[in-house]
Amino acid sequence: MNPVPKYISQVLTKSYVMAEMEVRKLLHDPTELATRAVQPILWLGIFGEAMSKARAIPTQGFTYMQFITPGILTQSITFVAIFYGISIIWERDMGLLQKILVTPTPRLALVWGKMISAGVRGLSQAVIVFLFALILQIHLQLTLFSITGVIILTMLGAGFFTGLSMIIAALVKTRERFMGIGQVITLPLFFASNAIYPINIMPEWLQVVANVNPLSYMVDGLRALLVTGDFSQLPLDIVVLFAATLGISFASAYLYPKVIE
Repeated sequence: MNPVPKYISQVLTKSYVMAEMEVRKLLHDPTELATRAVQPILWLGIFGEAMSKARAIPTQGFTYMQFITPGILTQSITFVAIFYGISIIWERDMGLLQKILVTPTPRLALVWGKMISAGVRGLSQAVIVFLFALILQIHLQLTLFSITGVIILTMLGAGFFTGLSMIIAALVKTRERFMGIGQVITLPLFFASNAIYPINIMPEWLQVVANVNPLSYMVDGLRALLVTGDFSQLPLDIVVLFAATLGISFASAYLYPKVIE
């Protein structure tokens, strides 16, 4: 058998096994879902409502609550994924990571398994945001096409930021440093994106940052699917996120063993 297809098959199979193991942890600890729900509810229920009354931000003919909902969904998914590296450091401290790394499981499968698991957690955040948007009577376009697109973008976005978190974990190696750097990275990425305001009202230098920020492409895709219905940029959003996620997965797989060094 050709070694390349065999390796790909092994990576996909082991990725599924690792993802299933990670998802089981979520099912055994449903309180995590409840605590994760607080952040998007606060952003939508307080920040979104307050800013919608100010009417200070142009939202292309949609209400501010409609405009901000995809951004808050993206933020929720990002925050879930970016702190995934803490679990890697915890696994190392417990001795689990050392046992996993001595198995013949491809390093790429370990990374993809974490990415898929983060995507599942991200989808749970999407359900929470959709339910709260329904309570607040925020009109979203929930069709089979839009929901499928949301699933794709959520998996890709969560995968990218999970890969980024694994790289950070491999470099800093301690939970305290990871928490600090995680905050330093996630907040600027969030505010330097189109999550809570359009890119065209930003200063020119910040527009440059926003246009190379993967989070902006995720927000743009979700906003097209759920609010505007303009899919002209959707293929670009998906391609950029896919390329970024694929690239960072290989970098994460290379650095993953360095967590225990």
